[in-house]
Amino acid sequence: MSFRSFFQDFFIETGEITKFSLRVFKEVFVPPYEFKEFLIQCYNVGCKSIPLVGVTAFIMGLVVTLQSRPTLVQFGAGSWLPAMASVSIVREIGPVVTALMCAGKVGSNIGAELGSMKVTEQIDAMEVSGTNPFKFVAVTRILATTFMVPVLVVFADFFSLIGSFIAANIKGQISIYLFFNQVFEKLVFLDVIPSISKAFFFGFVIGLISCYQGYNSKKGTEGVGKSANAAVVISSLLIFVIDLLAVQITNAFI
Repeated sequence: MSFRSFFQDFFIETGEITKFSLRVFKEVFVPPYEFKEFLIQCYNVGCKSIPLVGVTAFIMGLVVTLQSRPTLVQFGAGSWLPAMASVSIVREIGPVVTALMCAGKVGSNIGAELGSMKVTEQIDAMEVSGTNPFKFVAVTRILATTFMVPVLVVFADFFSLIGSFIAANIKGQISIYLFFNQVFEKLVFLDVIPSISKAFFFGFVIGLISCYQGYNSKKGTEGVGKSANAAVVISSLLIFVIDLLAVQITNAFI
């Protein structure tokens, strides 16, 4: 593939995703509203992802604290361990790790599910029956990921801090009261608000890319696998891009 064809395909795909997202914003405000399906998707995206996100976040909290402790002790700053861990987890580790886990679990699931519906002509059948498949299938899932990823980030932060507390007591001794007192003493709104705000964008991107790939799946069952794979890869890449932009914006206000 030449560079010309690569950039041509890139801009065409970008334009199609932009049209898809504009249609999503349009359909959100047009009745009828698929509120029941939205709640079902919130359950699928949120509640079913809590075990995976919780375990991953707990391990990350352990790892970050265990890896940071020797360096801080070496410079005589061992008492700063709870503050350092909390800022690292809330600002960056919690949102990004949660979004990546959701891109892998939820994104692949949505891409494969919608891809299967597309190749088996279930979406076409919904159009014939008078149902708006785009609103029922795509919009509800995009809204669910947009609103549930920030909730999962809060859970992830909590489990990470629990893991950090346990790690801090492996080679030391600190009470849970003192640990969380130092945690909340160092956390400010400029740590929490940007973290939750960018989680909304993470969730929107995961839902948008996954639904777009699944809704436009082609070439039979082979296309279903490609849709699921593309949903995960593109969503993960855009998560890092959005995170980079969010960091630059946040630093501009500090």
